[in-house]
Amino acid sequence: MPGVYRFFDEAGQILYVGKARNLKKRVSSYFQRTQLSPRIALMVGKIARYETTVTRTETEALILENNLIKELAPPFNILFRDDKSYPYVMLTGHTFPRLASYRGKVDKRNHYFGPFPNSWAVRNSVQILQKVFRLRTCEDSVFKNRSRPCLLHQIHRCSAPCVGRLSPQQYEQDVIQATRFLEGNHGRVLAELEKEMHLHSEAMEFEMAAVLRDRIADLSSVLQQQSMDTVAEGEGDVDIIAVAQMEGMICVNLAMVRGGRHLGDRAYFPRGRQASGDLLTPAEILEAFVTQHYLDDLAEGEAPSSHLIPSVLILNHPLQSMSDEGDHENPPEDLHTLINLQAGRKITFLHQPQGQRRHWLAMAEGNAKIALTKRLAETGGQLARARALADILSLELESLEHLRIECFDISHTSGEATQASCVVYAKNAMQSSEYRRFNINDITPGDDYAAMRQVLQRRYANFQELPVDKIPQVILIDGGKGQVEVARQVLSEFGMDIGLIVGVAKGEGRKVGLETLIFADGRDSLELGMDSAALLLVAQIRDEAHRFAITGMRAKRAKARTISRLEEIEGIGAKRRQKLLARFGGLKGVANASIEEIASVEGISTTLAEQIYQQLH
Repeated sequence: MPGVYRFFDEAGQILYVGKARNLKKRVSSYFQRTQLSPRIALMVGKIARYETTVTRTETEALILENNLIKELAPPFNILFRDDKSYPYVMLTGHTFPRLASYRGKVDKRNHYFGPFPNSWAVRNSVQILQKVFRLRTCEDSVFKNRSRPCLLHQIHRCSAPCVGRLSPQQYEQDVIQATRFLEGNHGRVLAELEKEMHLHSEAMEFEMAAVLRDRIADLSSVLQQQSMDTVAEGEGDVDIIAVAQMEGMICVNLAMVRGGRHLGDRAYFPRGRQASGDLLTPAEILEAFVTQHYLDDLAEGEAPSSHLIPSVLILNHPLQSMSDEGDHENPPEDLHTLINLQAGRKITFLHQPQGQRRHWLAMAEGNAKIALTKRLAETGGQLARARALADILSLELESLEHLRIECFDISHTSGEATQASCVVYAKNAMQSSEYRRFNINDITPGDDYAAMRQVLQRRYANFQELPVDKIPQVILIDGGKGQVEVARQVLSEFGMDIGLIVGVAKGEGRKVGLETLIFADGRDSLELGMDSAALLLVAQIRDEAHRFAITGMRAKRAKARTISRLEEIEGIGAKRRQKLLARFGGLKGVANASIEEIASVEGISTTLAEQIYQQLH
């Protein structure tokens, strides 16, 4: 009879969860065999008791096994990171639909495209759509309160529907063409744009014709850049999954093709105890990945997994069947059936593809090996801290070299000389040449929220024009929920991903290790603890931002106080003050000068020199 078995140690801790077509035969085999692999032998030596659950079918056994592995995380099972929060491109159901990147639960009122393997792929798609179709990215609250076009309209990234620069019908046409582009109908979009351009030209509406001409040029350029990754005619979405093993470590590389475009790769490094020289087979690894990735019941608030399943799955090894004898099929009948049910359509599995698909698979295998090599190199010092932070924040990075963090801090003394700092961590080191200070003006003294709003607006006002390597994966905010909310509002206004924001709230006594990480996108707060390598990196960057802000604020305050102390002396106006500072190089030089030296400055009498000397001593 089919079912699921669970092994426990003497302390009652779960060791392993497995499924079987014949429970009795499978469980007894662990204790009857004399030649066990090192991994299995290690596990069997720890088994104190076991439990079984009988199921009606093998399919039910597969579902139960998957749920138990995800819930219990047994150390001898292979377990992939439970991260189904893939980014999507979203067009809202508004009269003037908003274009945005999105993670989370889908809503029938909106239209979603994806999923994408990483946030960079979404950002790239959003930038293309803004450049070619000029769709709005601002939140509805911003949209309805605009009285004039924003900066994005001025740089030709938005058609300004908020102030009536085009009709709902014209904007709807742009949305339709953008949708067709995302669905892969590139030729049809180009043909429609060309036809529309000729119509405007014949009507002598040359300005509009020129706009469409530029759109055609931009779209043609994008398609030319991506021509090597275009899906063959008549095919839909494709996932390419390749497993690689090296020095006891496993990597599963997932490459995604959506809407005719190769969107990139995402590497997974599963957890699970493995003895040296006893790696799981590629078939076992792939079956675990496919099961956990496509069949997992997602947590409330996340997108349904049917959105993750494309029409074709390409694997670099055939999947392992459920058979106790270890027979192989492609794919196992029960798993294939469940995948089809989850997707609501027939899914094709391939492990010996031809043509373009074979090329994709070769690239995925190569990228899996590259990812393994990089991960193995990230074993100590600063790299270990960066890797720990990337894993905790679920950042999708081809390399830690691509990790860019920008951190902001506000500094002032009782509202005086308010200054904001921005420090940059990139290429696995602090980049002092990219540090920036911002003088904060026109706010209520001591209003840290207003100061944070101003610095973020100034820093990211032109983020659409930044090269990809200058766009941060993390924006650290030195502050709690209030500062994080301000950052969320600013980034939303600019159409940026609010998932970038990480607030660093100080703990009791402001001690390192007691901080809490706060997120703007609804994720639960994190308390990493004093032993966390990730928190050590966060603290290092946060402290550097604080140091940079403090030194700038003190210099600004000293300069302000220099002028004010001279201004307090009767008879010292702007010209005399300027001459004094120029002669002695600043207030410190004036204070160190004698009465005679001060009196030697043009326009300063002996009496006035005595007053200055007494005021500064």
